[in-house]
Amino acid sequence: MNNEMSSWIEKLSLEPHPEGGYYREVYRSDEMIQRESLPGRFTGPRACATSIYFLLPRGEVSRLHRLKSDELWYFFTGADIRVHMISEEGEYDSFVLGAGEGGVFQAVVPRGWWFGASVEGGGAYSLVGCAVAPGFAFEDFEMGDRETLLRRYPRHREIIITLTA
Repeated sequence: MNNEMSSWIEKLSLEPHPEGGYYREVYRSDEMIQRESLPGRFTGPRACATSIYFLLPRGEVSRLHRLKSDELWYFFTGADIRVHMISEEGEYDSFVLGAGEGGVFQAVVPRGWWFGASVEGGGAYSLVGCAVAPGFAFEDFEMGDRETLLRRYPRHREIIITLTA
C-alpha cells in the first residue's frame, strides 16, 4: 500500500467499506426528518443529512450499488475518479471527479441509480467526500447483484462485470 494512502487512512481513521475502498462517517445531522414527512420509499425517520470521507485505491472499485437518496460527491485529493451510473430504465451516464481534464470538483448521483467508481488518471488513490440527504441509513443501501444486473441491462455488460463481484 502506498505510504501517502496509508497516511490518509490512518489520519482520517478510515475503515473498509462494504462496496470497496475505505470510509468514515464524519457528519450526521442531529435533526431528524420523521417518516410521515419523507417519501414512501423510506421505512423510518432519517437524519437530515450525512457525510463521509471515501478513499478508493487504484486497482479496487466501488461496486455497483444504489441508494434511496441523492448522493453528492466532492473531490479532495489524489487521482481522478470516474463514477459510473445506470438508471432504473437502463440509461448509462458517468462523470469524472478530479482536477484532470474534464474533471469536476462536485457532482451528484441521483437516487435510485446504480453506481460505482474506479480510479482514473495518475495516482495511487482518490480521496473524495460524499454527502447524502435525507441522511444515509444502511437499510437504504442495496448492493448490485451481477447476474440480476446483467439480465436487466445486458448492453452495459462490461461495466457491470467490472463493478460487481
